[in-house]
Amino acid sequence: MQPAPRTVLFLSCLAVAACAPTPIPEAADEGGARRIEAHVRFLADDLLEGRRTATRGHELASLYVAEQFRALGLEPAGAQNGYFQPVPLVGGERVVEGAELVLERDGARTALAFEHDFLPDIHYAGARAEVQAGLVFVGQAVHAPEFGHDHFAGVDLAGKVAVFLPGAPASLGHAERAYFAWTVEKQRQLVARGAIGSIQLGNRADEAKRSWAAHARNWKRSAMRLADASGRAIEEFPSLRAKASVRAGIAESLFAGSGHAADEVYAALEAGKLEGFALAGTVTMRYDSRLSPAASRNVVARLAGADPDARGEHVLFTAHLDHLGLGVDTDADPIHNGAVDNALGVGVLIEAARRFVQGTPRPRRSILFVALTGEEQGLLGSEAYARTPTVPAESLVAVVNMDMPMLLTDTLDAVPVGVEHSSLQDIVSAAARESGVALSPDPFPHEVAFVRSDQLPFIRRGIPAVYLGGGVRSARPGVDGLALQRDFLATHYHRPSDEISLPIHYPSAARLAALNWRIGLAIAQAQERPRWNDGDFVFERFGGDGDKTAPSDQGR
Repeated sequence: MQPAPRTVLFLSCLAVAACAPTPIPEAADEGGARRIEAHVRFLADDLLEGRRTATRGHELASLYVAEQFRALGLEPAGAQNGYFQPVPLVGGERVVEGAELVLERDGARTALAFEHDFLPDIHYAGARAEVQAGLVFVGQAVHAPEFGHDHFAGVDLAGKVAVFLPGAPASLGHAERAYFAWTVEKQRQLVARGAIGSIQLGNRADEAKRSWAAHARNWKRSAMRLADASGRAIEEFPSLRAKASVRAGIAESLFAGSGHAADEVYAALEAGKLEGFALAGTVTMRYDSRLSPAASRNVVARLAGADPDARGEHVLFTAHLDHLGLGVDTDADPIHNGAVDNALGVGVLIEAARRFVQGTPRPRRSILFVALTGEEQGLLGSEAYARTPTVPAESLVAVVNMDMPMLLTDTLDAVPVGVEHSSLQDIVSAAARESGVALSPDPFPHEVAFVRSDQLPFIRRGIPAVYLGGGVRSARPGVDGLALQRDFLATHYHRPSDEISLPIHYPSAARLAALNWRIGLAIAQAQERPRWNDGDFVFERFGGDGDKTAPSDQGR
């Protein structure tokens, strides 16, 4: 499917902007830079132990943000007239004892080894997970006949365990590929066809970049899901009685006797020509999960709009406050401080809030500022707020999200991720011109950050959004801003080295805060609410989907 003409025009404009003469940003805000640095230095300090959701470190971080909001004079807009919105959770841990995944074929049994060969998914529907059934390979579990891909064609999944590969066909556009690679969409397709369990088979190419062993040794790290009013985990698809992942090297054992070799299947994956087929034998999966109640909180503040007729509507500013906490390995430095991801984003959020309070004009619509919990656990804080906002749900007109702005040099630009999907593109372009900030195209479109960060739960409820990333054009001769970002992703992202010793350029962060303020102010002042573009794929597929399922494995 080709992009809509408006999208092509916008992306063309971004490409031109990336090659345009050097813009002249508005004067550096030294005070803003110092304030953002102070926020980052506190939030990324070892004292907070990586701000993991539902830990003391995150509680301290949320208290800090609440007091910053209070000092700015923002109204508390959480629950019960406070700055906090409780987020009830269920924590889950894998139990090694008794965990098994056994393949049986022609009287022979192949027992896979926990961690070395397989990892069970935490089973939030109940402590015990168990399934014994036949197996069916369903490609990448993609049902997209309109794009020439239907991996379920000709197979019967009823009462079977589905075996599938991650991702989606490379021939799809970025947004389409993100949708069909989405865990929720895959599981929805499996359940609709009667599957009672699932096994995700590793991709050889992915494991060549990051080994199964490197991934699997983190199995001790607990995970979390949202809890309902009764304290039970909100489980997306409880009819999938057991789920597991296996390393790519198990492919030969899975495909034996089916008439299809592992090399043939991986070649079809590379060619984008996967088809489903029945597998020989059966699988038995049994394992326990250790479940326990947990709790965290979002921090919510409000600036009331100046117009009595418009203040009932809200522009929502978000940034996730949590990070990964303490590592499970015995590294010399086990603390994942998360300076760039996302203490810096929270600092930009607080500075944007200060501009709203002290700047003019006062916005017509009200502005909400939310420091979210649980993003790294699967967008849990944003999902909780989108499900039960502390203002009327219909009053939310747009979301401006800040997540991991990689500002490692003096930058002249910003990256407006996802802006081409809605009328927000005009607002963002005008705000950038006023700020003297260039707009550059997403340098990592394959990462589809627009549907992987905290704006997603709001997109699923039909609310237009934009996610402003750090720029890639350095003002310093000979400095490659894009190369610095690539290095951060390769060597610091989700590692203990994401800490305040990195060369974070705080004046660029202050400029990003000013740009976010201008964008939010323009949304708040406009007569009309932002709207999705006609026929937009993201809105049509993700939008309006929020009440069907909860998010799964979407955290950055």
